[in-house]
Amino acid sequence: MGTFSRFAMAIVLLLVLLGGVFSYKFYQLEQIKAKFSQPRPPAVVEATEVVMATWQTSIQSIGSIRAINGVRIANEMPGVVTEVLFESGQRVEKGDILIRLNSEIEQAILKKSRAEEQLASKEFQHNVDLISKRAVSQLAYDKAKAAEDSARARVQEAEAQLGKKVITAPFNGVLGLRLADIGQYLFVGTPIVEINMLNPILVEYTLSEKELRSVDIGDPVEVTVAAKGSEVFKGSVTAINSSVTPETRTVKLRAQLLNLQQGLKPGMFATVRTFAEGPREVVAIPNTSISFNTYGNFAYVLTENSAGQLVTERRTLETGFKRGSMTEVKQGLEAGERIVASGLLRLRAGQQVKIKQNDSSRDPASVSTGVK
Repeated sequence: MGTFSRFAMAIVLLLVLLGGVFSYKFYQLEQIKAKFSQPRPPAVVEATEVVMATWQTSIQSIGSIRAINGVRIANEMPGVVTEVLFESGQRVEKGDILIRLNSEIEQAILKKSRAEEQLASKEFQHNVDLISKRAVSQLAYDKAKAAEDSARARVQEAEAQLGKKVITAPFNGVLGLRLADIGQYLFVGTPIVEINMLNPILVEYTLSEKELRSVDIGDPVEVTVAAKGSEVFKGSVTAINSSVTPETRTVKLRAQLLNLQQGLKPGMFATVRTFAEGPREVVAIPNTSISFNTYGNFAYVLTENSAGQLVTERRTLETGFKRGSMTEVKQGLEAGERIVASGLLRLRAGQQVKIKQNDSSRDPASVSTGVK
């Protein structure tokens, strides 16, 4: 067999091989195309119903807990601690003695001042008797009177100095950690202990200036703190600042809360909800039914197509306030419409769906619609 014959045979074999490969690939593509051309099975979804709920309009903000009266007690006079009459965390009444400082020098000064007052008082009384007999001049009488007044003032001064050696509670409250020990020398202004009045207690928070028109003195508030989980502390607005902060255009408010169990402590971070208006009817749906994004919020409404199949319709929403697991819908939905309750990421508009049965967790009847 010649060279040309062998070359022709190789070309033929190559063409046959390539034809087989292309045929197989074409067969695969046709199979894939046929697979994708088949109708997709309906997606199984959880459904819920758009409901009407009675809500009370509220404004949410953040703030801090602070005591009505809360100070760090310090000494006005220097001295050595001789007695500590309290324990950390103790409840005290106004006037209870907390600490005594060494007062030997002050007691001696007071004793001396009282003796000088007695002598000045006797000398003045003697001058009173003499001036009635015209046996002493008016000037001598006046000097005796001034000496007595001066001596009495020195006694009052000594008593005041001695009193500053005894440190007492300025009001009823709960003490913090003790910061002074027996034998310790305290310079003027040394912190001794913190005292706070815990019931009632205050919360301070801010609102934007545009919300001022909705808030007034006496409006009810509800406060939650991380340390107490879902426990709600109730109170009312007691003060609104008279000016708006120019840098943030916000105004500071103060509300007073009941704190019977003293679960709220000064300095706690608080979430504050101010109820500014009366109850109103709103259209509400679960938070999980809404897709929140920068292009606008939407939900999938369940409708029937011309073939009677249940399909999704993408509906753009205008949302309002949130209340727990529910969100107010201002525009886009009507009460009674059925919507997809969760799993929006795997859906698209016009997709055929099937409602999951026995789904009581999304039953609109289980959603609380009472006034909050």
